[in-house]
Amino acid sequence: MAKVIINSFEDFKAYEGKEIGVSEYLAIPQDRINQFADATLDHQWIHCDAEKAKEGPFGTPIAHGYLTLSLMPYLWEQIIEVNNSKMLVNYGVEKLRFNKPVTVDSKVRLRTKLKSIENLRGISKAVLSINIEIEGERKTALDADIVFLYHFVN
Repeated sequence: MAKVIINSFEDFKAYEGKEIGVSEYLAIPQDRINQFADATLDHQWIHCDAEKAKEGPFGTPIAHGYLTLSLMPYLWEQIIEVNNSKMLVNYGVEKLRFNKPVTVDSKVRLRTKLKSIENLRGISKAVLSINIEIEGERKTALDADIVFLYHFVN
């Protein structure tokens, strides 16, 4: 899958209202979940205790919702290459919904479209409508609008 190449605000603007792309699937093994638990100090049994999780509502451990969200930048970089930008700033997350838990050893991918983009005195504010999909599932793991600020070189 070829990356979308963006060299300017105008290149980005051409995708407004359109799907930009879909990433490859990424596996979510227990090690990744445990590392996220260590980093965030969230060791709740539903994520980290495989034996106890067997008796829980999903029959297996699930990834933290914020782990799933935090994969977005990595998956986004598989879809797009933005050139001529001095800096990218994560500006916000809007309308975030965790729709379905990601069970251990599932695979997820990102599907995104450019909801809007505007030029704010030389800074490009891009609002991406994202869906993180679970392989083999109809319901998405999460949906959100992600806001990035790109500082393009003039």
